[in-house]
Amino acid sequence: MDVILLNFWISVFGVRVRIALAEKGIEYEYREEDLPNKSPLLLEMNPVNKKIPILIHRGKPVCESNIIVQYIDETWHEKSPALLPSDPYLRAQARFWADFIDKKIYESGKKVMMAKGEDVEALKKEYIDLLKVLEEQLGEKPYLVGESFGFVDIAMIPFGSWFYELNQIGIMSIEEECPKLAAWVKRCMKRESVSKSLPDPHKFHELLMERLNK
Repeated sequence: MDVILLNFWISVFGVRVRIALAEKGIEYEYREEDLPNKSPLLLEMNPVNKKIPILIHRGKPVCESNIIVQYIDETWHEKSPALLPSDPYLRAQARFWADFIDKKIYESGKKVMMAKGEDVEALKKEYIDLLKVLEEQLGEKPYLVGESFGFVDIAMIPFGSWFYELNQIGIMSIEEECPKLAAWVKRCMKRESVSKSLPDPHKFHELLMERLNK
């Protein structure tokens, strides 16, 4: 197989790569990693960070999810749809918002997911404020940058699993706090590439409860 994906099923970063591959219709071999016992292949392919996801294309590794998605778009540029805009300014905007998602949304959301006691409300407010910034960027558009599903949507939609879980455990409702963003999640979930790539919500809940109760 020319394309191999090393991943861990619950990783939001791995979900990005799976969505991008599905959007382009690229066949690949999926290999689930046991992260406490990383495989020799993982350590060989990403000796610097030793993290998933890793895309191996014809024996060569590509690491870091947003870089992998861009690589997929450029390597299989003849396959529709294009994941990054053709306009240079919109491409720059797409990269900016993907960076915002990684540095702000991910870091803040991770704190909320693992929060306990009196820290929850303050962390929740910080997270919602960041989501509102993204909602303002969305505005009345169907997708986060431009009129079609693409790079920034792929960067953000894996966090739909987090929204669902935060609602399940009673921390926040995305529908109440950020209705436009909630509608965007539903719009993205209608795409087969998204709905089939996100982790099973029940398994996700079980794993989170197990970690929170340790």
